[in-house]
Amino acid sequence: MALYEHIFIARQDIQPQQVEAITADLTKIVEDNGGKIAKTEQWGIRTLAYRIKKYKKGHYVLMNVEGSHEAIAELERNERLHEDVVRFMTIRVEEFEEGDSVVLRARDRDTRPSRFENRGSRPPRFENKNAAAKPEATTKPATE
Repeated sequence: MALYEHIFIARQDIQPQQVEAITADLTKIVEDNGGKIAKTEQWGIRTLAYRIKKYKKGHYVLMNVEGSHEAIAELERNERLHEDVVRFMTIRVEEFEEGDSVVLRARDRDTRPSRFENRGSRPPRFENKNAAAKPEATTKPATE
């Protein structure tokens, strides 16, 4: 059986429970056609790169699918008919990624400091607005 990474985007105005129900329905479709879902990740609501059907955001879900081409074709056919699915994409891969996906790893990065944490180590740009005034001009006598 072939390995696929399948991502779909659901409308932003539905509840997370409805997204889970859509994922369960799509999982059942794959399993009924002889496939198997190895992993499912819900990435939550994320901003779209551009507007799709007047939506700026969407619920992203990643599914690692192990199955035949027919199972994927049936999955995509049902997603085209589903009114809550905005977009979907399937990619064939050689092997699945171990552990969490890149998106979840980036979200869980707590080791990176906030951009505001290092401000105490830097001197302020201007200590006083009055002190930042131009220095007085000195006049030199012309030498001839």
